[in-house]
Amino acid sequence: EWMKARGLSKGESRKKVVIATKITGGRNVTPKNIKADCAGSLKRLGTDYIDVYQLHWPARYSAQSNWGQSLAYDINADKNPYWRSLGGPTSFEDLCLAMQDLIDEGKIRGWGMCNDNAYGLTGCTRTAKALGVTPPCSLQGDFSLIDRKSEENGVAEAASPYNENVGFMSYNALAGGMLTGKYMNKPAALDNNERAKIMEALENPRGRMDEFGWSRTLYRYRTEAAQEAIVEYSKIAKDAGMTLTELSQRWTRQRSLITTTLVGHSNIDQLKESVNYFTKSQPLSDKVMWEIDRVHMKNRLPIFSSNRVGKDWNGEGEIGETIP
Repeated sequence: EWMKARGLSKGESRKKVVIATKITGGRNVTPKNIKADCAGSLKRLGTDYIDVYQLHWPARYSAQSNWGQSLAYDINADKNPYWRSLGGPTSFEDLCLAMQDLIDEGKIRGWGMCNDNAYGLTGCTRTAKALGVTPPCSLQGDFSLIDRKSEENGVAEAASPYNENVGFMSYNALAGGMLTGKYMNKPAALDNNERAKIMEALENPRGRMDEFGWSRTLYRYRTEAAQEAIVEYSKIAKDAGMTLTELSQRWTRQRSLITTTLVGHSNIDQLKESVNYFTKSQPLSDKVMWEIDRVHMKNRLPIFSSNRVGKDWNGEGEIGETIP
């Protein structure tokens, strides 16, 4: 409706906007569903093509596909009947061919992945090239000052223009709002010890961290290690004469891995603030960048660290995910 009201749905005016949307992931990703879900998205969007059509998470088992603090590959999880029954997950070959069919039909311009890793990225690009079809053009991933894993786990190397040449769309650049600093002095709802304060935060949420469902799902952004790093980044921002929000967004924009950043907002003022930060031509100074790196070196994976894992958790994290 937003596009239709502005005359952007079809024709020459459609070229003024770039639309990216997704199919979900897991066993739902089959050639049949890829095409059916794309048709549904086109109908709901009221347009005749999608610029970038992505998988929301991999079609196969992957340890860290935006799920709690899971990070290590678990072969037992991979052999679970959910993944291995009925012929197993959709192959790279079938995935690439289905996406090419949509391109040939003019329904999408390009395709990509989300919450995937270097194996998934390279598997898709190399398979597509071997088949003579269009390789993925994008990989969307969680990336921020407190989540730099994609720079250090092979994704940046695989995505490099010298290798697979795939653009990276970062999301959660503000770590679910944690990197705005608004939870520093008054913790998120579920991190309070007093029921009255929990209810107050839930009834007057400042953002996702004060919402019951999201607060549990995004708990990794509030680990002790993450919050310690956030305090230090806040000091760096203050010394540099800017807010933590500005530091976080300008730092993200400046990383060589990043092609674009997806930012979420609760109101128009937040959007204007982000546009202002992302359009500043002056890069952060080498001094500021080095101070940030010094903090990073204290704990390179703060959101995947925990000092409260119970002896009786038996390999499960706080929301039931497999750890470590």
